[in-house]
Amino acid sequence: MTEAKVYVLHENYEWTQHLEKRLIEQKVPYELWDLSEGVLDLSKQPPKGIFYNRMSASSHTRNHRFAPEFSQQVIKWLEDNGRVVLNGTTAIDLEISKVKQYLALQKSGIKTPKTNCYDW
Repeated sequence: MTEAKVYVLHENYEWTQHLEKRLIEQKVPYELWDLSEGVLDLSKQPPKGIFYNRMSASSHTRNHRFAPEFSQQVIKWLEDNGRVVLNGTTAIDLEISKVKQYLALQKSGIKTPKTNCYDW
């Protein structure tokens, strides 16, 4: 029987080191999943455990241009297979879409600067 783990989804180890340190201190089994690039095998089941999404939309500044989109697909695969994902689909959708961020803030009554979305 495999021990349950926390799986940390990320693309920037520098921002993940402090979390890894705490997981080690607390003796929490974990595995880091670097999603700066990769291939998703949809024929496989994801491992059992809890998945924590730490993806950043600024990944392009670290030459990981498609990491947010790849992470979005991985998160969907995890959720569709019944896995618990902290900062799941809703969070990653907001993270990579300024329009969705703007609309969510407006819906929550949070004032935002005027924003235009252009149709080219």
